[in-house]
This record gives sequence, structure tokens and C-alpha cells, in this order.
Amino acid sequence: MADNTSTLPCYDAVLDTTGLYCPEPIMLMHNQVRDMSSGQVLKVIATDPATTRDVPKFCQFLGHELLVQDSSSASDFVYFIRLA
Repeated sequence: MADNTSTLPCYDAVLDTTGLYCPEPIMLMHNQVRDMSSGQVLKVIATDPATTRDVPKFCQFLGHELLVQDSSSASDFVYFIRLA
């Protein structure tokens, strides 16, 4: 997992969970990945600090690859996930 965002990966879909709190971001991620194919990349935008814990666990549990976890912004968290 890379923490630098100098070269962000290309992505196939964006899920904006801005303003939502646990468990909604993860529930929406589950719904979004159902509509995607293996190998595609999902960009997730979140404002809930709990996602810094929940998204990596989501990826680990389901076998997805967390490509980027960017929490450099004070209010936004951005994740790039390659689907298993």
C-alpha cells in the first residue's frame, strides 16, 4: 500500500461518501464493488475518520488491494482499491 499521492492510479469508478459516517461508507462500498469486475480500480472519497481503519480491513477481509490511502487532507480521505 502506498501512502504517497504523487502518481495516483487510474480508476474505473468513484464512490463519494462525503458526509456519511460508519457504517454507511463501507455499506456503499459493498454495493459498488458488486457492480464492478475483478481488476478494476475504485476511488473512494470519505470524510469519516473511521474509514482510515475500516477501508483497510474491508480490503483485507475481501482480498482487495489497497493501492493508495491518502489522509493528507484535514477533512478528506481518499482511497484507491483494486478489486480482487
